[in-house]
Amino acid sequence: MYTVQKNIKQAVLMLVVFLVQAALYSQNKTEKEILATFKNTEEIVYKTVDGEVLSILVFYPEAQKMKAKNPWMMHVHGGGWAGGSKYNILKKAYLETLKSLLDQGIICMTIDYRLAKGNSNAFDAVVDAKDAARFLLKNAKEYKFDKKNYGIWGGSAGGHLSLVTALGKNNDFKGEANLSKYTPKFNCVVSYFPFTSCVNPDLRPGSIFEDKTLFLRLLGAPLEEKPELAKLLSPTELLNKKSPPILLIHGDKDSVLPIINSTYMLDVAKDKKADVDLLTIKNAAHSFNGKNLEPTITELNNSATQFILTHLKK
Repeated sequence: MYTVQKNIKQAVLMLVVFLVQAALYSQNKTEKEILATFKNTEEIVYKTVDGEVLSILVFYPEAQKMKAKNPWMMHVHGGGWAGGSKYNILKKAYLETLKSLLDQGIICMTIDYRLAKGNSNAFDAVVDAKDAARFLLKNAKEYKFDKKNYGIWGGSAGGHLSLVTALGKNNDFKGEANLSKYTPKFNCVVSYFPFTSCVNPDLRPGSIFEDKTLFLRLLGAPLEEKPELAKLLSPTELLNKKSPPILLIHGDKDSVLPIINSTYMLDVAKDKKADVDLLTIKNAAHSFNGKNLEPTITELNNSATQFILTHLKK
């Protein structure tokens, strides 16, 4: 009787975990409608950690545009490190770029990662993003991914995570043992309205980090208790002259993560002789909300596309 009850409890617990994950990572009605317009997609589980099943949603170009090896772009979603989902790639900031890249024969994918809740923080999210890239490299032949021709992009928290994933040393973000021999080396990064430094207090006034409480989510502890982790999660601290080319895109009216995050990273890049450029969107708040944007959403999407195509050779 005890064994039966124990098995029932385990089954119920597994069901609860599944339902919670389904709620976290499921798409809303609008996202479902947009996703349905893409005919060549595939969901791939890349790891299970802390009871969470993490997957990658892959968007393939039309069959006639596919080769034995194809360049690819991995998207990391935003949501304040504790929210959002991989379906954020369908938002206006990225959708036209996604479609354009597919038209150019670039495979695109968007990933789940552990959200900053409970015992997880942004460090775990970077480990997961690294592991997703490692998984893609490990299985490159099966899915027709090029092992040397790929990049990463994302916005807000995802912009920050994309930068840290690309710039952080592999050994500083160790993940699954069966993926450990694969070292992602991204050809380019596109980061939209990101957070760029935990250690520069000048970036905090007027932002979501002003009172420093958000560091509890980011670091899992107050900033003062985690100085080394704060550096590991600061893109500006990781930047050097060998870093991949980076395009920052930021609205000048952003009050969530003000544009000083990107202008500061641009200044650091000049000092370190790193390849970083900034596209400023006039009249744009966070997530490019606002009116009379200059350049427009379509134009900024085109700029992101052209930057990526320049660094991913067909």
